[in-house]
Amino acid sequence: MPQQLDTVEACVDALIARVGRDLRVGLPLGLGKPVELVNALYARARADATLQLTLLTALTLEKPEPASALEAAFLGPFLARVFEGVPELDYARDLRLGRLPPNVTIKEFFFRPGSQMGNAVAQQHYISSNYTFAARDVFNQGCNVAAQMICRRADGLRYSLSCNPDTGPELVELLRAAEAAGERRVAVVGVVNPQLPYMANDAEVEPALFDLIVDDPRCHSALFSTPKQPVGTADYAIGLQASALIRDGGTLQVGIGALGDAIVHALVLRQQQNDHYRAALEALDLPRRNAALLSGGGDAPFERGLYGATEMLVDGMMDLYRAGILKREVYDFWALQQLVNEGRCDPQQLHADVLDGLESLGVRVIRTADFERLQHHGFFNDASRYDQGYIVAPDGERVIANVADHRARQVMAEKCLGTQLRRGVVAHGGFFLGPRSFYDWLRALPEEERARIAMTGVYKVNQLDHNPRLYKAQRVHARFINTGIMVTLSGAVVSDGLDNGKVISGVGGQYNFVAMAHQLPNGRSVLMIRSVREAEGGKASSNVVFNYAHCTIPRHLRDIVITEYGIADLRSQSDSEIAKRLVCIADSRFQAGLLQQAQAAGKIEAGWQIPGIYRRNTPQSLEQRLAPLRKQGLFGAFPLGCDFTPEELKLAGALKKVKSRAAATPKWKLALAALRFRDIPSAMQPYLERMQLQSPQTLQDKVVRMLLVEELLRDTAR
Repeated sequence: MPQQLDTVEACVDALIARVGRDLRVGLPLGLGKPVELVNALYARARADATLQLTLLTALTLEKPEPASALEAAFLGPFLARVFEGVPELDYARDLRLGRLPPNVTIKEFFFRPGSQMGNAVAQQHYISSNYTFAARDVFNQGCNVAAQMICRRADGLRYSLSCNPDTGPELVELLRAAEAAGERRVAVVGVVNPQLPYMANDAEVEPALFDLIVDDPRCHSALFSTPKQPVGTADYAIGLQASALIRDGGTLQVGIGALGDAIVHALVLRQQQNDHYRAALEALDLPRRNAALLSGGGDAPFERGLYGATEMLVDGMMDLYRAGILKREVYDFWALQQLVNEGRCDPQQLHADVLDGLESLGVRVIRTADFERLQHHGFFNDASRYDQGYIVAPDGERVIANVADHRARQVMAEKCLGTQLRRGVVAHGGFFLGPRSFYDWLRALPEEERARIAMTGVYKVNQLDHNPRLYKAQRVHARFINTGIMVTLSGAVVSDGLDNGKVISGVGGQYNFVAMAHQLPNGRSVLMIRSVREAEGGKASSNVVFNYAHCTIPRHLRDIVITEYGIADLRSQSDSEIAKRLVCIADSRFQAGLLQQAQAAGKIEAGWQIPGIYRRNTPQSLEQRLAPLRKQGLFGAFPLGCDFTPEELKLAGALKKVKSRAAATPKWKLALAALRFRDIPSAMQPYLERMQLQSPQTLQDKVVRMLLVEELLRDTAR
């Protein structure tokens, strides 16, 4: 049994005594880091230069830092409210400020997007790894401690890895093997935090998994939450198109952020306001442009529903569950799942012919593990049991565990069969992260209902290798939807870094999901890319480029790419056709240049021209297409809710426009207008007080006050 400790400082002492003074600590990505223990380790290393500390992790979460006094005035109260009680990682602050001591090293395989672009130390210690190889790579870095945040069952007998069963069990297995071989001393640590939702299934573990369990009241802290990002017009256009590729009765993977929220909102619209949904697709001219591709998806409400197989379980899955969309259950036995898929097994009412179905699929001899899985799902009733190759009926009759045996099958049908299937799973996820409301929802779910959401290892979610037959049966009509930064006219996609070698985020599981889509008979990989990016001052650059000196997804794995201007189906296409389809969904400001490059390189024939329906790919045209639906309130900035108050929402919209106007207007004009600005309606005072602009002292603050009042008044007039 593990050693029980009541302070993180005692855990640091125990780790040094057990492992030595070279601590190489593997931490889960994102939410599951035991922050107080990590801070105690870091504090000890800062105070003792003879202690070597290496942290091996990914996705270090930090509270946003305002970049200016104006941002601080706006975000300060918001951040204080949203992150109240959330502890901060001390090493993250010092890494950002260049203050790490020489005896501390941080190595990550995934950055919070854009967070380490200018940090040479972080860039130098980055480890490029597919997510499914992360446990291996952390182990190969000499990891000798695995530590993560956990929660305890109410009865105190079992624990849950909750938000992060993604790589932990794999890493522990490697550590235990090395320990048994005498290759290294190791320690596995769990830090209890009752704020975590208790997740069952693969996330539930025995106490014996751990060497040390820390239950320090200081660790019962609030969980890090991720505030919602506003969803723009381009995001909505991309999300609407992606949603029409998703087939009823299929499988969905979707990520976090504005694009993920746009897809979820579109799916809920498809389910609950179908007329409006179809009108939105018509506004984007989607049925005419992509009729063949959309035949593999749909625009009707969901009857069978979707099953989620997703690396990151995002809060959008909560919205899909509430809307009755995330409801297709899967089962952990391949033949049973296949019978359900084929309509030969009704989950609500089992009949004797399901045994015939098993035999027809080649299942004859039922072994111990098979019986346990089938009984878990209600296929066999609870009163039956398995005994050394025999199935024992409730009345004690024993028959050979072979459905090909006529007498055995007859007894199984009459005495051992259950009445209906149970314990189906509607979503498998590797880790979860989201807003506080998401954690509250998971905690509040009844235990049996929460078990329908199964957290498990990425080696199961992100690939087929662990159990190909089962996963192929579960992941029918899979749509694995991810985000990219740029796409080249050859079909390669850039998602994690730049051509100068700087890492923006990481590969994560994107490569695995793209490759898996090609392995599944009816699976598709969908990569969403905003067609342009804007620099300070509003200068736009195309994210559809002729070529680029770095890629995350190679051209031979090309599949479906979506921008706000259309869908390009690239699978099995020639180089010329790929280039043409991507030019057609690029922003029209850059289409001529892209076409010229492709033709100069001989990739598109000289006489080809862009079809007329693709020559109005502009932000203005897109706004016009969706404007009638916006007026009906369908495409607001935060379709799935947010943590902003109504006052903050209004200020956020106004401040964005203030920034644009300030960048586009000569400074002398702004200064002159601000000095003459006098009349401020009393209704504006609460907003000025919130921004600490009621009595501006500097000319810059007076300019901001003037612009802010003008934008707020314009918004009120609308």
